[in-house]
Parts: sequence; structure tokens; C-alpha cells
Amino acid sequence: MLLRMANEPPAERPTRARLIVLIFLCAMAFILYLDRICMSKAVPKIQEQYPEISDTRMSFILMAFTLAYGIFEVPTGRWGDRFGSRKVLVRIVAWWSAFTALTGACWNFWSFIAVRFLFGAGEAGAYPNAVRICTRWYPAKERGRVLGLIQAFALVGGLVSPIVAAYLIQHLGWRSAFVIFGAVGVVWAVGFYLWFRDDPATHSSVNDAELRIIRSDGIAETPRHESIPWAAVFQCPTIWLLGLIISCSSFNSYLYFSWYPKYLEKGRSVDPIESGWLAGMVLGAGALGTATGGFAADIFRRQAGNLRAAHRNFAMLVYLAAAVAVITSRYCDNARWSAGFAALSCFFMMNQQAIWWNAATEVSGKHVGALFGLMNSLGVIGAMASQFFFGWFSDFRVARGFTGRAQFDPAFWIYGALLVLAALCWPFVNPARSVDEIAKQSEAR
Repeated sequence: MLLRMANEPPAERPTRARLIVLIFLCAMAFILYLDRICMSKAVPKIQEQYPEISDTRMSFILMAFTLAYGIFEVPTGRWGDRFGSRKVLVRIVAWWSAFTALTGACWNFWSFIAVRFLFGAGEAGAYPNAVRICTRWYPAKERGRVLGLIQAFALVGGLVSPIVAAYLIQHLGWRSAFVIFGAVGVVWAVGFYLWFRDDPATHSSVNDAELRIIRSDGIAETPRHESIPWAAVFQCPTIWLLGLIISCSSFNSYLYFSWYPKYLEKGRSVDPIESGWLAGMVLGAGALGTATGGFAADIFRRQAGNLRAAHRNFAMLVYLAAAVAVITSRYCDNARWSAGFAALSCFFMMNQQAIWWNAATEVSGKHVGALFGLMNSLGVIGAMASQFFFGWFSDFRVARGFTGRAQFDPAFWIYGALLVLAALCWPFVNPARSVDEIAKQSEAR
């Protein structure tokens, strides 16, 4: 018996190619937000150089990115389903990097509109294709952590962006800052194209032991391209509830992505460097919330009982906590305390992000690239509404004689109300009734 055991070959240890994939996806998310958020820090300097660009007109510049992002999100996600995420993601990152750099060459309102629209068209599809990669490279038990870490690194990019942008703008000017930020993505695109493969079974760094881990949920190696059952999509309430939730969430997050540094500088009389640090702190809290929420999602998955109910209750509670925190920030006289409560709100709001991603992935079934893109693009409605609302509200209050905090602070009640609405949606989310299941039921009738 002992002799037979001694002669058996040692068990093959699984390789760790999944870790390299995670590093690439986290780096992509970091660069995505690095390039997206730097615009918010440049807003005051751009308006100083071009005083004809009021807050309302700046809203339209900011919205140009968001509109294009929403328009191209579904088709670019669909390209990943049809042609593979490797080539699509390389195109996405190279495109958005080029138009980040070209933002530094803009000279008037309309040039900003054009370049930021094309920048948004370039970024569209990044997340749906990242999620598609996760469904093919990670078993379900690992995806909560992976998705949470990807979104966390995105917000770390958001944390770093206003801080680095503050120093670059102060020492080199806002135009040079965009060129430097744009160069980072080119390096990522080259490295990813050379190393990554859509099918882990074809990658030289994946051995049989790791492939068995990846395939432990029975995910097909090369999913067959099928048309999207749009009738089932329209009959699936969870698709639209998740879209409404992310729209409410985006309404809040785009306050921090687009306007928060200006609010701190003009409303709270914070100097430009400190406003960069405080804005970075808020998004850093969001990154922490996303990361811890991702681990919480996997802990819930391993526990017995009603997993989906636990997820829904958790998401509802953190949204309510986020609403209380953002409204509290409006009443703090000290700018740092106000930013601290805004950071707490961002932490709670992003704590449910991995749960949202898991639910969106599950309900999408075989069409995760396109349908995740659809739900994510519905967030554009909230994002654009936030960008326009805050700029318009600022000009509206100034026209009636309000300045400083009074110019901005009442708007925070609206942001809190949308978080409450998102919380009230979660009890009705049921990802178990997926689009595939609804389509099969319709065919059986």
C-alpha cells in the first residue's frame, strides 16, 4: 500500500494565470477612471481660460462623454460576445487614451463637445467585456471578489486622478495633464494584446489543474453566438430594476466624478490642491466600499439559507445609510467633515456594487456582454441627469443672488432622495428568473 502511494505521481498544482488576468482587468479599470475623473479637476481652470463656458454649458461638455458612453455600451458589449473581448478591449483602451490626450488640444465649447463625445464612445463596452472575461476565466465562487476588486481599482484610479491632476495642472497646465494621462492606456493595450487569450484553454500559462478550477461551474469553452431574445428582455423586471438602481447610483457617483472638486473650491473655499485630496478621499472610500462588498458577496454565497434575500437586504440597508450620510454632509460647516460624510456615503453606496454585478451577470444568462451593457447603459440616464442638474442648479441659484454654499447645498437633498429610491427597488430584484428562463417559458407556451 505504502509502496503504491510512493510510486504515484504528485498531483499537478494549478497555475495562477487567473491572477495575471485579474491584474490586467484591475489595471484597465484603474486607467479608465484615471482618465475619466481628471476632467473634473480641470473644470475650474478650463472655465477660467474660457469664461464663456458657464456651469450649464460645462454640463453639456460633461454630458457629451456620458451620452456617447451610453449609446455605444450595448453594441460594444455585443462585439465582445461575437468577436471576443481581447481585440475589443484593446480597441476600447487605445481609443479612449487617444481622446483623453486630445482633450488637451480643445480650444472652444464645440471642440470640447466633439472630443469628449468621442472619448465616451471609446470607453463604452469596457465593463461588459471585463465581465464577459470574468465569466470565462473564473468560477462563480471567485467572481464576487474579482468583480469587487475590479471596481475597487476603478475607484482607486478615481482617488488618484484628482490628486495627481491637481499637481500636474498647477505645474504643467491642464492641457499637458490630459496628454500625460492619455499615454498610460497605450502601454496597457500593448501588454494585454500580447498576453491575453479569450479562451483559457488555449493559453500556454494555464495547465489542466487550473482549467478544471475555471470550468468547475460547467461554463462552455466557446459559447455559441445566439441572437438576443429581446421579447424576454422586455418581460424581465429584474433587468429594468437593476437599470433603475444603477441610474440612481450613477446620479450620485457622477456628482463626485464631475462636479465635486469645483463644489469644494467655489462652495467651500478650499484651495485647488486640498480639493484634489478631498475629492480623492471620497472616491477612495468608494473603492474601499466596493472591495469589502465584493468579499461580503462571496461570504454570503458560501452561507446556507436564502442567498438572494441576504443580498437584497444588504444592498437596501447600505443605500439607506448612504442617503443619510450624503444629506448629513450638506449640514457640516467644516469642509473636511463635509467631505468625510460624503466619503462615508460613497463607501456605503459602492458596498453593494459586487452584488449588483453578480445579479446583472446571473439575470443576463448567455448574453452577458450585451445585456450587462444594456443595464450599465441605463445608468447613463442618471449620470447625465446629475451632470446637467448640478451645473444648471448652480447657475439657477447664482441668478437669484446665492453664492458660496448656498449656491450648491440644497441640491444634496435630491441626491439623498435618489439613494432612497434605489434602496426601495432592491427587495423586488430576482436574478434567478433570468432572460434565458423567460425565453424558454415563452417557447414552451
